[in-house]
Amino acid sequence: MPRVFPTPAKENPMLSLLQSTAAYDGPDPILLLLVAATALILFGFVILVVKRYKRCPSNRILVIFGKVAKGHSARCLHGGGAFVWPLIQDYAFLSLDPMQIEIPLRGALSAENIRVNVPSVFTVAIGTEATVMQTAAIRLLGLDPRQVMKQAEDIILGQLRQVIASMTIEDINRNRDKFLDSVQSSLTPELEKIGLVLINVNITDITDESGYIEAMGRKAASEAIQSAEIDVAQQQKRGSIGVAEAKREQDVLVASAEKTREIGTKEAEREKLVRLAELAKETGIGQSLAQLEQQSAVKDQERQMRVRVADAEAAAVTGENLARAKVVDAEAGLKVRQAEAYQLAETRRREADAKVREAQYLAEAKAADAMATKIESEQRAELEAAAKAQKARIIVDAEAAAEQVRLQASAEAAATFARLEAQARGEYEILAKKAEGLQRIVQGCGGAQQAFQLLLLEHLPQMAETAAKAIANVKFDKVVVWDGGAGKDGKGATAGFLHGLAGSLPPMLQMMRDIGGIEMPAFLGKLAETAPAPKATTPPPAAS
Repeated sequence: MPRVFPTPAKENPMLSLLQSTAAYDGPDPILLLLVAATALILFGFVILVVKRYKRCPSNRILVIFGKVAKGHSARCLHGGGAFVWPLIQDYAFLSLDPMQIEIPLRGALSAENIRVNVPSVFTVAIGTEATVMQTAAIRLLGLDPRQVMKQAEDIILGQLRQVIASMTIEDINRNRDKFLDSVQSSLTPELEKIGLVLINVNITDITDESGYIEAMGRKAASEAIQSAEIDVAQQQKRGSIGVAEAKREQDVLVASAEKTREIGTKEAEREKLVRLAELAKETGIGQSLAQLEQQSAVKDQERQMRVRVADAEAAAVTGENLARAKVVDAEAGLKVRQAEAYQLAETRRREADAKVREAQYLAEAKAADAMATKIESEQRAELEAAAKAQKARIIVDAEAAAEQVRLQASAEAAATFARLEAQARGEYEILAKKAEGLQRIVQGCGGAQQAFQLLLLEHLPQMAETAAKAIANVKFDKVVVWDGGAGKDGKGATAGFLHGLAGSLPPMLQMMRDIGGIEMPAFLGKLAETAPAPKATTPPPAAS
């Protein structure tokens, strides 16, 4: 049962609170306050952890700067996440999106001193390697993409000009892979110094002001077209020759087969007719013999009958019978001769028919040979026409080839002129720079003579060294002097040579002093001072 305290007239609020607390029998309020505060702190810590834990997307780099590991200005993460401590750390992101930079490079000097235009597009991005990310965090953090592209553009321009200056135009134009490899190998370490990597290089076009590359392209195209036309002409020639040969072989084989067939047919018909004539001849002879035998048998029967009749009539009629027998014999001989004549006439007629047929067959064979000769002449005419057409086509091809050669020669002449003009420009630039340098030397020395003296003294060691090398390898075993005796003035040839050599020294010393301003040592000789010319004296006036 709760205790009840009397309520005074004027009570203290704190005292009443303590009294009410003392009178409360439930959970302790202080404990509740502590629990609520702990829960609030834990909730705030969770909220803080949730808000300060940063996750890094795949297309960005998380850069944590501030109080990081010792010896590092920032900590870079690509992927994953990290806790960013409040107050002592902060964070930022670097984008990994590729950046395309257009480089309109114009007038870059090649190794041949020819200006080349190489417009190109470079694709760069921030690298994901640890060292490259650390460099990008130092160099590029806080910059917008345009500022990053400006820095990369300056680096690319310088390195691209350097690569072009180390290569000739032919290497740049023909060996694109080597050119791109040189650009990448030269550009990659320079871009990594600011945290970028090279993704792609796209060379748009390569041109030059003198037209050298265009001339090379025209030359290559002309050579390719000429080679292709030559190949086509050769293939057409081979095809025409093959078709003509195949057609000729076909016609020859067909004509030979037809000739063989016709000859065989004619021979078979001739043999058939000869055999039929022989058979007909044998048949006629057999019939004639049969008729003759039949007639002979009939006649024999009649003769026997008459003989028997005559014998039967009487022997008195023997003379008549004998006469009749002679008549019968004569008639029989006549019939026999008639039969033989008929046989001979029929045989000759059949032989004549056979000869006529043989002559017909020979005429037909000659006609077939004439037809074959005509066909062969027609084929020869066709081959001659094909040969003439091929000759005309060869002439046209030769004229086209000559035109191609002329075009190629003109293209080569234009290329040679452009190359020599570019070389002359380069030599002119070199001579102009050399003349400008000499002019500066003359102005710096205070005059042409002083500049000449300076250059002469500069090259004097090289001249002495060259002169020494010229006689260094000459070996003198001995020196023999042939003296021809005293001359007109009483001196020998050797003395005269030495006197002449000594006499040539003063003019040489004078020339060295006047031109080069070089004073030679005194022991080589001293120039004699020239005496002044005597004054002309006027003759005294003549006495009047």
